[in-house]
Amino acid sequence: MAGTQESNRSITIGRPQAMPGAANATPGFSTLALRAGYDPADHLNASSVPIYATAAYALHNEEHATAIASFESADDIYSRISNPTTGVLEKRLAALHGAAGAVATASGLAALSNAILNAAAGGGRILTSYRLYGGSVAALRDVLPDLGIGIDIVPDPDNLDSWESAITDSTRTIVVESVSNPLTVVADLEALAQIAHRHGIILIVDNTLATPYLLNPFDFGADVVVYSTTKAINGHGNAIGGIVLESGRFDYANGNYPQFTRKQWFFKDRALNPRSVIDVVPAAPFTTRLRGLLVTLLGAAPSPFDSYLTLIGLETLKQRVTQEVATAEQIVKHLEADPRVTKVHHPSASGYEYKELAAKYLPRGGGSVLTFEVRGDDAVDTASRKRAVLDALKLFSLQANLGDSKSLAVDPVVVTHGELDTKQLREAGITGGAIRLSIGLEEPDDLIADLDQALDQAFGEAFDKASA
Repeated sequence: MAGTQESNRSITIGRPQAMPGAANATPGFSTLALRAGYDPADHLNASSVPIYATAAYALHNEEHATAIASFESADDIYSRISNPTTGVLEKRLAALHGAAGAVATASGLAALSNAILNAAAGGGRILTSYRLYGGSVAALRDVLPDLGIGIDIVPDPDNLDSWESAITDSTRTIVVESVSNPLTVVADLEALAQIAHRHGIILIVDNTLATPYLLNPFDFGADVVVYSTTKAINGHGNAIGGIVLESGRFDYANGNYPQFTRKQWFFKDRALNPRSVIDVVPAAPFTTRLRGLLVTLLGAAPSPFDSYLTLIGLETLKQRVTQEVATAEQIVKHLEADPRVTKVHHPSASGYEYKELAAKYLPRGGGSVLTFEVRGDDAVDTASRKRAVLDALKLFSLQANLGDSKSLAVDPVVVTHGELDTKQLREAGITGGAIRLSIGLEEPDDLIADLDQALDQAFGEAFDKASA
């Protein structure tokens, strides 16, 4: 209940623990996805996580208020800071990752931008590539520089030396997507973590496409992991959200992050002595500072109802992703055999260029997102042909989302990566004929039939498959 020590305000989440009634010391993924972070006895014995639709919480007395304000109590005080429903989501996702701390946000971009603001406070620089979601690129390029945060782009992200050579004394983090949107390039997380740590900086990984079921970036040295929980974690397209998690293993007192060692009034004790965030919560300083100074003061907290919907989706993440990956692999194989398709981007594709990395980081499968490129000719260019295919789809929904239980299709050049200019699209490898698919739970044969009829309409009967 609100008002118990099970609350979540700026306090470390803790490692996964055996749960009441669990025979195994460390429960498996689905068990944690269903039960971690929640004890019905703390919530009036409610079997389902309640929606705490409240702005604030009744304080017992002045001593109770003082204990909360001085970080002696983890009780909730105001839902812009923490909320019991959201707290269960944070603890559950932390347990699934073995994370030391977690803070939910109102969107995936809020998670990423707040993580960067936290890491680069005071004018640091971010090192990344154009293998990011278009909105992420726009935030890095058009918003963060006005806040004093510099951005450096690695032109050849496949070359690990180019990452290391681009690090400067002002670099505070490397930012990558574990599986890139939309071309599903798998990043070499372990190597990038080693590069970052040699220079005393953190690696932030956006793991949205991979999902925590297919990949746990903390296993390969990541320091901070972010998600758009809107996508596969929720899985039903009915709630916007994000989350930031930290490993708890990085030394933020190494001299590169003075914001974590600086004494601040916000973290004062009951005797009114200013403290640093590391003084207060040494096991999870990144998420504690992010919650206290960024999410709380800039107002990026999620609503408890959205957190509830996300919790419901999380319960079936493993089952959904397993089926979606299997269907995606069937569709990849089918599209690769179609001469009207020039290339398919997915770890299961025969021509995929990152097979070794996919085998290392994604042994459970390459995910439910794939992108394919359609053929143009003298009469119709690839971009026009792509538009014709998208307009002819009947079962796939045209949506700017992914990870939904329903299958989705979108034009990345126009919609999801419209923020990138022509040069940036070229550096990201996104062509004018690219169509991104997010595979859902429909029957594979039905999805394949829809793609076939759309390609038939776009190319017409005159297309000679044999001579293509």
